[in-house]
Amino acid sequence: MTVDRPTIPFQPDKYVKFIGDQTVTRVTENGATWCFNPQPRVTCLPSRGVGRCATKRVSRSRPAARRVSMTTTTVPRTRDLAGRVDDLPWEALRADLDERGFAVTPRLLDAAECDRLAALFDTGRFRATIDMAQHRFGAGRYRYFDHPLPEAVHALRAAFYGRLAPIANAWSALLGGDPGAFPLEHDELIERCAAAGQTRPTPLILRYGPGDWNALHQDLYGDVFFPFQVVTVVAEPGADFDGGELVLVEQRPRAQSRAHVLRPPRGAFVIFPTRERPNAGRSGHHRVGMRHGVSTVTAGSRTAVGIIFHDAR
Repeated sequence: MTVDRPTIPFQPDKYVKFIGDQTVTRVTENGATWCFNPQPRVTCLPSRGVGRCATKRVSRSRPAARRVSMTTTTVPRTRDLAGRVDDLPWEALRADLDERGFAVTPRLLDAAECDRLAALFDTGRFRATIDMAQHRFGAGRYRYFDHPLPEAVHALRAAFYGRLAPIANAWSALLGGDPGAFPLEHDELIERCAAAGQTRPTPLILRYGPGDWNALHQDLYGDVFFPFQVVTVVAEPGADFDGGELVLVEQRPRAQSRAHVLRPPRGAFVIFPTRERPNAGRSGHHRVGMRHGVSTVTAGSRTAVGIIFHDAR
């Protein structure tokens, strides 16, 4: 894991309106209409050295900082994981990736599936365990799964890759690269990794307790890397833990950085860039570097599973 410091302290001062923990399709307040569902509370704010978290409700006397419209779809649980990934609203997800540089899926995993994944932190097979404080990556622990990967992790890795590879190739073309830079099958990417000496699996499980956090970083691991990765939080925000928002920071050329602060619902997946994304400018698209991290957990225990598609040296 490559870590860039310093990290950003988080002090909430603007919030996104959120009603309860269930779907609320339309709410009209002060002449404005809001659409909600159990999706992450997100705000995109310019950073002037201080990130801002979107974790509180807005009082009636104070309008929300930004309107957010999110899908109300939940993926049916009757299909296997690969089928559920295929059933995601990929047209809308791709539009979000192109416009914002990240996307959040509807809930893909149910509570029992999240519990089984969370239990792997204590029962799974791992090639390495990292104490973040020891390496000055933050605080908390993460563990890299060993081969063979858990069945659910393997299935999700292959299924998400198949859907993201065409988007990765389109992004490569926008940035002046090869429009066929990435193979359409995940096994072929793993073969490229092996040829470059990258043979260690990178999917991981992370656990944070009170006071733990993760510094802003990028997960590259070698010369061969895929431009997207995904993560799901398998603990319940607000019940199992407080704080611990996922933070994405854009390093915009000749401008201040911008922070996106997300609190995805349990079992949803956040899709975001590994290193950079294309951004439309006056004379075409340019590169915007992106790093990610986790804000301080203030209470409870936060467990997440990250799926990185390339292997490590």
